[in-house]
Amino acid sequence: MNVIIIEDEKPSARRLKRMLTEINIEALAMLHSVKESVHWFKTNEHPDLILLDIQLSDGLSFEIFEQVNVESPIIFTTAYDEYALKAFKLNSIDYLLKPIDDEELENAIAKFSINKPEKQGIQVDLEQIKKLLANPFDKRYKERFTIKIGQHLKIIFTDEIECLYSENKGSYLYTNSKRAYLIDLTLEKLEDKLDPTKFFRVSRKFYVHINAIKDIISYTNSRLRVILNNYSEQEIIVSREKVRDFKHWID
Repeated sequence: MNVIIIEDEKPSARRLKRMLTEINIEALAMLHSVKESVHWFKTNEHPDLILLDIQLSDGLSFEIFEQVNVESPIIFTTAYDEYALKAFKLNSIDYLLKPIDDEELENAIAKFSINKPEKQGIQVDLEQIKKLLANPFDKRYKERFTIKIGQHLKIIFTDEIECLYSENKGSYLYTNSKRAYLIDLTLEKLEDKLDPTKFFRVSRKFYVHINAIKDIISYTNSRLRVILNNYSEQEIIVSREKVRDFKHWID
């Protein structure tokens, strides 16, 4: 299987290439912009599969499809939350949410190998996807959690939450009153329930609330450390793949 990687962050592109090499798949090229990608597709035979980031250095990757007829199936590699990914599902496009791990990548490629489509050009409703990306907040998000404490039910509003995190196979929310509560939803299932203007998933383990951030500190390997007003049980590190989107989110 021949694959190309379209990713504007070169460290992420190199990491994906290494991950592919480990499962005996060749990355034919690593492209970093809409312009570079359009030129490549016009001058090369299209690959068996494309790993494609959404936000490139010179625009959204969907602009590639407006300039050239891409004939290969696509796996999106994206830091966008679930609201946008619903559009990809409707168009039978697979995706991997950053930061990508080896098992997820291998499983996604295995699915394409088993159900390998013919190269007939991708059938994507670009306008629908771009509309969702432009208006991600036209929906209702979770405003409160109901927590069972013994024989009692406690209502916690989302604006009371500093962070949500996973620990020992459980998921918890931590409030600005310095209390942690076990919840019955995984972080993955919360992705389309939390308001993305207020909550950001900085890593696989943590969501943070914008109002709870006390300080942001440079950390090793181009990452960031987030200090919250009250929570201090564990370090909260913005993974390298999400640093750019995190900076856009707080701006």
